[in-house]
Amino acid sequence: MKRRFLAVSIALVACTALAGCGQSAGSAGGRQKVTLWLMKGSASDEFITRFTDSFEKEHPAIDLEVKIQEWTGIGKKVDAVLDGTGKESADVVEVGNTQVAQYIENGGIEELTIEGLREWGSKDWLKGLSDPGSISGAQYGIPWYAANRVVIYNKDLFANAGVKALPKNRQEWIQATQKLDKGDQQGIYLPGQNWYVLAGFVWDEGGELAVETSGGQWAGTLDDEKALAGMEFYKQLQALGEGPKGADEETPPQSEVFARGRVAQIIGPPGQAAAIEAANPALKGKIGFFPIPGKTSDKVGSVLTGGSDLIIPERTGNRRGAVDVITALVSEKWQTELARTMSYVPNKTTLAHVVEGNEGATAMAPGAAQGRATPKSARWAEVEAKNPIKPFMTAVLTGQDPKQAARTASEEIAKVLSTGR
Repeated sequence: MKRRFLAVSIALVACTALAGCGQSAGSAGGRQKVTLWLMKGSASDEFITRFTDSFEKEHPAIDLEVKIQEWTGIGKKVDAVLDGTGKESADVVEVGNTQVAQYIENGGIEELTIEGLREWGSKDWLKGLSDPGSISGAQYGIPWYAANRVVIYNKDLFANAGVKALPKNRQEWIQATQKLDKGDQQGIYLPGQNWYVLAGFVWDEGGELAVETSGGQWAGTLDDEKALAGMEFYKQLQALGEGPKGADEETPPQSEVFARGRVAQIIGPPGQAAAIEAANPALKGKIGFFPIPGKTSDKVGSVLTGGSDLIIPERTGNRRGAVDVITALVSEKWQTELARTMSYVPNKTTLAHVVEGNEGATAMAPGAAQGRATPKSARWAEVEAKNPIKPFMTAVLTGQDPKQAARTASEEIAKVLSTGR
């Protein structure tokens, strides 16, 4: 594997020196087609139309074809493109940031380290997007956009409870939530199995979900004292509402619960405000956002960075055209357009200012700047499918021994991540 990384890196340096390689046979004359796969919901139809028109105007020799893909079953479709076994092909593919490691391990992705350094400003990329897309210093996944969780709150309920200043640290957050948790009103609706939120609390304590050990083996670390401290804070916060201890944030959808008007806070992406307002138009203009508070006021809480990276399959017939598409998508102009249109966080810390005025995106930006990704393993998706973290959380919240429950979950995580190693 290391020899392959080195060989690819040397080859790409040579290609760069020769002004590009991997171009289609028709690149000497006539228009070339570049196919871009985007995931459903990642960008609006209006954005895609404007981007395509602008790109083709600036690159008159290229016809840009944008194909929208469904998230369900996308893994097999991308694998088929990368290994050449499918009927469809693509030159640029949007993939979830936590999926990149799996695709890299399977092979078939172009390395883009040089372009990242020379053209795309890789030194300023959000780590939660760039780290999952790199292995051994080689960059394969190029950060496109980020989204992370914030606290979504009911402004009227905060005002009625006399909470005038938004909490800046955990202690202030607990105190405010205690004031809000009165009568039939919930201080916070936090389901017992929202492991995305737990991950941030664990990282705030200096813990990890899992760590790689020698020889490519993995150890689950939820039974570490630091991780257990994160779970203890989750338990303290979760008790200030009526979130179900044995369900996650989608069972039922927490936006629907919040929309009933008697929940002061939930934790989720700001985009959930649209679903809340659709369910209860009376809440329009009454929904606010603030970053998840950290342990101290000088640093916001850690968050799991969600979002997407862009990859180029090695089988592309037009590498230069594919690079041009990514160059445009990650440019300040189109990062600004995407962030403002979709309420995302741009892919660089230096572009955080472009979402000023968008309350939800502004609340996301501080967390995104220090956001984290899930453990960099091609098998992490299998951990999420089995998800031993969820029953661990329920066990703790229902009074079972935290250490024992964490040890059981950690053993299962290690077993999945170390399979075949």
